[in-house]
Amino acid sequence: MDLDLVPDITMRGQADPHGRDAVKRPPTVGQLAARIHGLAARPADWWHRVRFDAAGPVRVALDEVEGVRLWLTTWPPGHRTGVHDHAGTEVSAVIAGELAEVKITDDGVTERPLRANRVRVHGGDHTHELTNPGPAYAVTLHAQLA
Repeated sequence: MDLDLVPDITMRGQADPHGRDAVKRPPTVGQLAARIHGLAARPADWWHRVRFDAAGPVRVALDEVEGVRLWLTTWPPGHRTGVHDHAGTEVSAVIAGELAEVKITDDGVTERPLRANRVRVHGGDHTHELTNPGPAYAVTLHAQLA
């Protein structure tokens, strides 16, 4: 066995040991989801930035790191977004409260509740409307490629 190969094999996924520049790729959807999941588990990092406004949603930028934009949104009771789509890929999670999503596709219209602690992916031709049907505010975390 040629032991000169061992360092290269053990460096898999790490910086090139020969000093060559590695190609920087944008994060995958799974990596965006992992960021949201990790951020949701650390409310001390963002809860103090939550703002409540009965007039409409409050969007607060949290960070932009390695091409990923992170923010939180506070949704007042009864608020509707209006029908919209997402030009890029976005990953989100409801952290508090509940939203309802009406999804519009070629196959028809469906409605489902969006409850806390579930990461969701939005993007492409995903046309939908979000509503806060509850009596309380809802809080969501989001990640999107910058």
